[in-house]
Amino acid sequence: MHRIVLASNSPRRKELLAGLDIPFSVRVLDGIDESYPPMLSPVDIPQFLAKNKAEAYKSTMADDEVVITADTVVVLDEEVLGKPADRADAVHMLKELSGKTHQVITGVCLTTTSTQRVFGVTTEVTFKAFTDEEINYYVDTYKPMDKAGAYGIQEWIGYVGVTALNGSYFNVMGLPVQRIYAELQKMGILFIELEKKLK
Repeated sequence: MHRIVLASNSPRRKELLAGLDIPFSVRVLDGIDESYPPMLSPVDIPQFLAKNKAEAYKSTMADDEVVITADTVVVLDEEVLGKPADRADAVHMLKELSGKTHQVITGVCLTTTSTQRVFGVTTEVTFKAFTDEEINYYVDTYKPMDKAGAYGIQEWIGYVGVTALNGSYFNVMGLPVQRIYAELQKMGILFIELEKKLK
């Protein structure tokens, strides 16, 4: 029986992983390098960073552990939008996203002491055209400085602004849990006995 370790301090990722009814613990290491080669394609960046994070955890792992590392980026017209530096940056990002379709890409790495699976999941999100008042209200009320692209789809801006979504909603929140569940099954790591649950 493998023990699952989520290598993230994100409350959203903790909430999403908990939704799979899989017991897990959280382990967070400080000082992990999150830079990437400038020539890397935007679609490859999250997987590169997820794998890079996994390398930092290898020395802490027990033989029966699976460590989950992940990284999410927002991509608009081949430009990567990370976490905003300040309020003005958040407002600028949301103005750029307003009325357009962008991609949210999450790279995930599942690591044991003997194997590793790396994959990426992409979701297309379309926003309506926001007014300046709407953007200012969202930034001042929800302060999305810790979110790639300066927004959380599960917050007010997602409720009023998302006009179309192609792919996994949970991926946009930061963790493609359906794909993680499927990949863990492929690795032969099963957590729940559905027969018992159904009785």
